[in-house]
Amino acid sequence: MPRQRPGQRPRRQRARYGPPSVEKLLGALPVVADFCQRLDLRGIVDRACPIREVATLTHGQVICALVANRLTSPTPLRRVEDWAAAWAVEETFGIAPEALNDDRIGRALDAIAPHLDQLVGSVGARAIAAFGVEVARLHWDMTSISLYGAYDQPEEGFIAPRFGHPKDRRPDLKQVQTGLAVSGDGGVPVFHRAYDGGAGEVAQVAGAMRALRQLAGPRRLLLVGDSKLVSYTNLRDIMAAEVDFIAPASKTYVPAEVLASLDPAMATPVDYVAERDQGKPPELRGSYRVVEDTMTITGKHKADPVLQVRRVFVWSSARAGAAATARTRKLERARDDLERLTRGLGSRHYPDADAVTARLAAIAKQRRVTGLLRAEVGTDPATGKPTLAWWFDPAALATEQATDGWYGLLTNLDPTQIDAAEVLARYKGQEVVERRYGAFKGPLAVAPLFVQSNRRIQALVTVICLALLIFCLVEREVRRAIAPAVLLPGLYVGQPAKPTGRLIFEALARLRLIPASGHDPPIIPQPPPLQARLLHLLDVDPTKPS
Repeated sequence: MPRQRPGQRPRRQRARYGPPSVEKLLGALPVVADFCQRLDLRGIVDRACPIREVATLTHGQVICALVANRLTSPTPLRRVEDWAAAWAVEETFGIAPEALNDDRIGRALDAIAPHLDQLVGSVGARAIAAFGVEVARLHWDMTSISLYGAYDQPEEGFIAPRFGHPKDRRPDLKQVQTGLAVSGDGGVPVFHRAYDGGAGEVAQVAGAMRALRQLAGPRRLLLVGDSKLVSYTNLRDIMAAEVDFIAPASKTYVPAEVLASLDPAMATPVDYVAERDQGKPPELRGSYRVVEDTMTITGKHKADPVLQVRRVFVWSSARAGAAATARTRKLERARDDLERLTRGLGSRHYPDADAVTARLAAIAKQRRVTGLLRAEVGTDPATGKPTLAWWFDPAALATEQATDGWYGLLTNLDPTQIDAAEVLARYKGQEVVERRYGAFKGPLAVAPLFVQSNRRIQALVTVICLALLIFCLVEREVRRAIAPAVLLPGLYVGQPAKPTGRLIFEALARLRLIPASGHDPPIIPQPPPLQARLLHLLDVDPTKPS
């Protein structure tokens, strides 16, 4: 080989083509397979949707594979057989990759679609029993999933895509909706249900509540929801079923004038620390105060029973600070727009009083200062140009400032057993369902969907929710296994971190498998310490197929 002269750039060796790698991705597949087995997912599906004995795959096997696909490679659901070939699906689930073609997946979705309520209830009950999930408190909320496609002739008996008010702000797309019931114990989504795209959230609570009541069994159920939980019909049905509830009150039940009349100094301090503040010094933590009264809610008809509920008013220093900051920002932006309008009076954009009035209305709406802005628009008789005088109403500003930090909660919990501070503490768990929807549309990548029929859409929503169930159970099991510790060393860029489903699955994604060759069995390279620790905490042995 020629000697390299001083200062000469080193020669790069020329690459050459070689045989393809036989290594497959293993990742979290053993964990998913183990949890599917503990949930008896394949058995539940196969008992509800039996198939001929000569079939290559059962519907239960296909659904388990789809759940694994969502958890390890959440990309658009197409060419799943390519994913199965690159991943150790055959070694873990015993499924040949070519068997997971689009047609077979479609037939499995079609088969389970009429039995989704049965499947959801059975899997939820199994999760409660197998993992000891406590469901005395459940948090309920709904979200939307946007769809590509027209779906002009939806099949009867299944959710219908409709235009609505999508959470992803895509009003150009039709949507369907899904509701999640998440346990206060570990944030596990033990129940879900899909709804039409145009279904009102308020009207869906009663049916879900009855299913949740059955799922909870003999326990006294506490249902925690958002403001859409509160309507006369919903509360009447909830209380008649002897279910407890907590939900924030909308302006219908707690007007701004009521909040403005409250004095934080007269409210009772609460010994509650928000999760985001737990690592902060005491002087930097947000504080809470509560005060309560009762109110009655009446129906539309005289024969409707009168409902009496507790109304717990909560004052949050963090919420008050955020409201003040937001108001300052919106007033500054409105002031800039109004000063720009004033400078442009008489221009081609604002030649007369009507144009100025229209622009004032647009500014007030866009900057959300309609109740604060006062203005007088006229015409200068000498020049014929429009005139404008504007100001922010001090009394309206004072009234809005008086509501800063306050919000109301409605509940039927017994005041002799649960005081106002405990009502707040139990309600605060509602944020867990929002985090689960974050996982639903984040790590599981539920982007706008395109599926051939609304029948398959409804089935696919269930597949995704079953994947979310396992995602959350994995997180809960790791946290329980390391308790009383909260952090797991090395989980986040080599640093200790609180185990989340996302971090756990990202860590396990590095596992690989070398397929069997001749008489040699498959080989799993020794997992690094973090991955070995996670597998130990989850009590999963990847060398033993489920």
